[in-house]
Amino acid sequence: MSAAATRRLTTAQALVRFLAAQYTERDGVRHRLVTGTWGIFGHGNVAGIGQALVEYREMMPYHQGRSEQAMVHAAVGHARQLNRLSAQAVTTSIGPGATNLVTGAALATVNRLPVLLLPGDYFASHAADPLLQQLEHPVEADVSVNDALRPVSRYFDRITRPEALVASALQAMRVLGDPAETGAVTLALPQDVQAQAYDWPEEFFADRVWRVRRPAPDPAELIEAVRAVRAAARPLIVAGGGVHHSEAEEALRALVDATGIPVASTQAGKGALRHDHPADLGGIGHTGTAVSDALARTADLVIGVGTRYSDFTTASGTLFQHPDVRFLNLNITAFDAHKLAGGTLVCDARSGLTALTEALSGHRVDAAYETEYRAGKARWAEAVEAAFRADDDGAVPTQTQVLGALDAVVGDEDVVINAAGSLPGDLHKLWRARSSRQYHLEYGYSCMGYEIPAALGVQQAAPGTPVWALVGDGTYLMNPTEIVTAVQENLPVKLVLVQNHGYASIGGLSESVGAERFGTDYRHRVADGSFTGAPLPVDLAANAASLGMDVLRAKTVRELREALSTARAASRPTCVYVETAPPSAALPAQAWWDVPVAEVSAREAATDARAAYERAVADRRRHL
Repeated sequence: MSAAATRRLTTAQALVRFLAAQYTERDGVRHRLVTGTWGIFGHGNVAGIGQALVEYREMMPYHQGRSEQAMVHAAVGHARQLNRLSAQAVTTSIGPGATNLVTGAALATVNRLPVLLLPGDYFASHAADPLLQQLEHPVEADVSVNDALRPVSRYFDRITRPEALVASALQAMRVLGDPAETGAVTLALPQDVQAQAYDWPEEFFADRVWRVRRPAPDPAELIEAVRAVRAAARPLIVAGGGVHHSEAEEALRALVDATGIPVASTQAGKGALRHDHPADLGGIGHTGTAVSDALARTADLVIGVGTRYSDFTTASGTLFQHPDVRFLNLNITAFDAHKLAGGTLVCDARSGLTALTEALSGHRVDAAYETEYRAGKARWAEAVEAAFRADDDGAVPTQTQVLGALDAVVGDEDVVINAAGSLPGDLHKLWRARSSRQYHLEYGYSCMGYEIPAALGVQQAAPGTPVWALVGDGTYLMNPTEIVTAVQENLPVKLVLVQNHGYASIGGLSESVGAERFGTDYRHRVADGSFTGAPLPVDLAANAASLGMDVLRAKTVRELREALSTARAASRPTCVYVETAPPSAALPAQAWWDVPVAEVSAREAATDARAAYERAVADRRRHL
């Protein structure tokens, strides 16, 4: 083909054709990089990207969303299910359509998950100025509302001329396919530029493969890591989301089987080992298990694999209390590998774990240590069984019994999605993950409203897989709109809607910090201005039905089990609605979490909370 060969297309048409020809490849397996485009059309994208998607609809699948934020959540769920090897694009109008992307973009970047954002923008020529919905900045004429996406994007550009797309599109794909630097990628598209024609080089539309590398550990770092592991008497692995992204679960298991080192998991890393593996201790940190947190307090070496050590994982710096504790961090991102002054293995999780296993040949932890943590695991398993058990099948279930009923219904292949409220804590402590993809918790951003749209993205990535979105009433009210999209696209997601009449998680936190559950109930306002009256006459099950879902109401434990079994077999979007009894205090938090409490107050609840806060914060350590 001649280097001078060109094709005359609009900028939007060229972009869609380009995206359809991009691929990732890892371990010799090729994946389409951009599998489809979510969109809500308005002025700013309907005549540009909208027209291009119609023209090339056989190349680029289109999915119609109802909320711009929800479209990003769906794309993020899709990318996570596919181990970040594929992504989806999201196109919006200018103005509120574009700014509605910000929350989703932040969620994607915090969780290091790829999504391509294509918001419309003002006229680059300023021919129509000011434009409807244009932000007029008095001293910076090139600023638009899309600039709000800059701090939450891993890459951002505004395409002010057609030919500028060539270099920028390539940079966008580089970031989407980068295992260390990925997140939200934003290409802001002025609406006049979208419609402008240009003679594009044919090479721009050729199939292009972005190889997802697996960097090996540095030999010197590996020697130091092996020395640290061999010297440790009580090592503990903290498995993070990087284990899943790298598809390193088997490599982790091989290391654990060879050495006997136990594994605790973050919210993103849960399922790195099956729950019934003898060395799997479950969640760690503020929402962790008793056995994980007990071992964390006495560990002399913490081996972080693919984790960024959030405050929930470290119990805000109070969890790792051994006087000589040291950290060894295996992470593809150097920024995370250097946290907590740890020794570093900057490499791919699978490559690093495999190298460690080979280099540690013949090394195993002391038998007494294995006996200790296995006994702790058995005790916690008994606590989980007690929390799940319902002695009276005719009683109203507690939230933990809801999880127990679901646990009895799901198969190894099912995916359970959650993000916010009181459910993440219960799930992290109690859920028995049967496979690497089953436990899907978005807790990097803990965004209310993530679950339902994410379930759509997961269902698209895994057709035929039962996908469950678990939400409380507060989360449901944030973002139920994509139920309509599930009905339209015939995605048989299963929604478990737990009604507890308020913000249960933040209500408990409010009480613990002296804020007395103020503003956390869904109740009528009474004469003194507080919200302590009767529950509001809100029927969320009827709302879900009005949006097109089949709804099953369950009032007892027995009815709940039956409804969940029916929902799992359903071929349409189906909601199981259950009102729960007040939660039990059988499984409280096993570690602290720092939420600063008022230093002075005239209210007794706040002064008592401050005293407890000062006792807890005294245990914080700076790991140097």
